Parts: sequence; C-alpha cells; structure tokens
Amino acid sequence: MRTQVAIIGAGPSGLLLGQLLHHQGIDTVILEHRTPEYVLSRIRAGVLEQGMVDLLREAKAGERMDREGDVHEGVNISFNDKLHHIDFVKYAKGQTVMVYGQTEVTQDLMDARKREGGVSLYEAENVQLHDFYTDKPRVTFTRNGEEVELHCDYIAGCDGFHGVSRQSAPKNEIRTFERVYPFGWLGILSETPPVNDELIYAHHERGFALCSQRNAMLSRYYVQVSLDDKVEDWSDERFWEELKRRIPAAAAERLVTGPSIEKSIAPLRSFVTEPMRYGRMFLVGDAAHIVPPTGAKGLNLAASDVSTLYRILVKVYQDGRTDLLEKYSEIVLRRIWKAERFSWLMTNMLHKFSDDPFAQRMQLAELDYYTSSEVGLASIAENYVGLPYEAIE
Repeated sequence: MRTQVAIIGAGPSGLLLGQLLHHQGIDTVILEHRTPEYVLSRIRAGVLEQGMVDLLREAKAGERMDREGDVHEGVNISFNDKLHHIDFVKYAKGQTVMVYGQTEVTQDLMDARKREGGVSLYEAENVQLHDFYTDKPRVTFTRNGEEVELHCDYIAGCDGFHGVSRQSAPKNEIRTFERVYPFGWLGILSETPPVNDELIYAHHERGFALCSQRNAMLSRYYVQVSLDDKVEDWSDERFWEELKRRIPAAAAERLVTGPSIEKSIAPLRSFVTEPMRYGRMFLVGDAAHIVPPTGAKGLNLAASDVSTLYRILVKVYQDGRTDLLEKYSEIVLRRIWKAERFSWLMTNMLHKFSDDPFAQRMQLAELDYYTSSEVGLASIAENYVGLPYEAIE
C-alpha cells in the first residue's frame, strides 16, 4: 500500500487531520487497532474552543455541531456558596466556546470521511513504525490475518497516551515531564436537564465539583474523589447527595437528579513529551501530552496540534516548504505549555489537596483575586476560550 500521510489512530485528532488534508488533495490512510464502536464508546470532553469549532467547519464536518451544539458565552466559578460569572464576550474579545460532546465530534468526522471516500482501516493489529528517519518511512500491521506494509511520506501519531507512536521514538531522544495528582474525578452521565445554563466549577472544603452538560437533556457531573475509591463505592444516591453539598445552595435546590447512564473514575495528570517530531514522524494530541480536565483543554490541544501539522504539510506539498517541518515541535509546544499552565492553575485553585488551613486560605485568596479583578477575569476568559493558533509562515 502507498499513501502520502499515514495517520495512526482514528480518534478525533486523527480523523480531523485526515479530513483537512483530504480537502487539500493530500492522500491519507488512517490505521486504528480498535473497532469503530469502541472508539465511539469513549466518554470524553464536551467543550470546544473557537479554534476547534472553526477547524471542524473547515473539515466540512461541522454541520450537526452548528445545528445541535450549544454556544456558551461564559463560565461560572463557585466558592463560599457564591457563584461568580466570567463573561467571555466582555473579557475574551467576544469569543465563545461550543458545548458539543467528543463522541459526537468523532461520529461526525467518521461520517464525513466515509462520505468522501477516505480510507480508515479499523482492527489493524501489531502496528509498527519503521524508517521514519529516512525519506521512505513505512508502517506495518496485520489485518484480517494478512500482513500489510504501508509506504508513506510522513507518519502522524494520533494514537493517544498508550499508543505505539510515542513508544516508537528513540529512548535517548525523548524527554517527558509529568505531574500526577493525588485524586481523581468521579463522573456520571444522566438524562436530566443541566442544573445551570453554563458550566459551574465549584471549590468546596469537601472537594471539587463540576456541573457540565452535553445537551438540554443530557448532563455530565463530577466530584473529586480519592484514588482509592471505586465506582462500586458510589451509588447514584450518594453521588447526588455529595454533589449537592459542594455546589451553591441555590443550584443544589434546582438540581434534577436521575439514574446514571454512565459512571467512571478518572485519575488526573499533567504530561508533556518533548520533542514532538522524530524525523518524518510527528506526535499529535494525547500521544504527546495530557492535561487534567479542569481547564477543558485536552481535545482542544489536540486540535491545535492538528492545525499546525496540517498547515505545515499543506505548505510542504504545495510550496515545497520542507523547512517548516523542523518548526513543528517548537510551535506546538509553546501553546501546549501555556495550556498545561492554565489547567495546572485551575486544578490547584479548585481542588482540595490537604487539610492545611494556610493552603486553603491561599486557594480562597486566589479564587477571590481571579473572580474580582479585571485582569484576573480576563486571564481566565482568554485562556478558557483558547489562546490563538500561531501562524505558519
């Protein structure tokens, strides 16, 4: 087999890259070791920055998002039983975010690729990357019992934290940075109306809570829990009682509860890989970095990586600008570290780390500053809606 760009991973970043390149006449093959149903079963993020919204439209996969997604012009932070609104229109130059589930994004991209005849090979086993430090990289894999060799010009590793792409990088060239947090998020999905028309991030002496949503009748809620907790420890009744304790009383009174349709515990970590280019192999999204979900940056950071690699490859194929390939890591890492900083800030400001009274007072002082200062409000708003993508020149 032969293609121009081999994309490893059929999650939203791999599918988005494939669509964008396809519309510029650049041939791609996507390899995914799971089934389409498994990929769609992953319950993930639901807040899209303006940059990602624009990319989905450019990829011709944004029609349903524009029809069914919910534009949010602000977000709320609560502490001391008070709700503080952060106005994006006022403090982020009119930018907004779109609430639209990652599962829906993935489905839309799958449908667009199928509609336009793109090649996505699912259940590709034993995927291995070869010769990416030469001008003739290749990928081998097994599918339907047959061994296949895919020759290409470039490899995009969009296969997530546990994927083969990062593992294929030379151990003497790769460097990682990590911070593991001492708690997790217990999240549930329920077919109930959201408690608020915009998200609520809640700081409480018992721990963090988040009131999020997917649509008018599908809500996503989280509470901070110990890493020793198990899903079985948390009945729906216990979850709802704990959530009510941690959000403002006025919100708790109007909270509509119901049976959970999904429940899971996710650990939190910050993780960055440097560099993100190895010859003709490029790491994209979760293959290179993880952020705690507090800042709603995971999927959006993957989208900004996709945007950068896509625009570089277009200039390579259309203008011969191979010099830009060397700039990929430098460009994406600048934005990644700023997003890591914001997610780290939000995580440290909102969660309970200990019973230390001094640390708790410092958190409250920081929350008070960010929600009462014009500069603080602008900082949260600017980072939440997403920092601008860097121009490729």
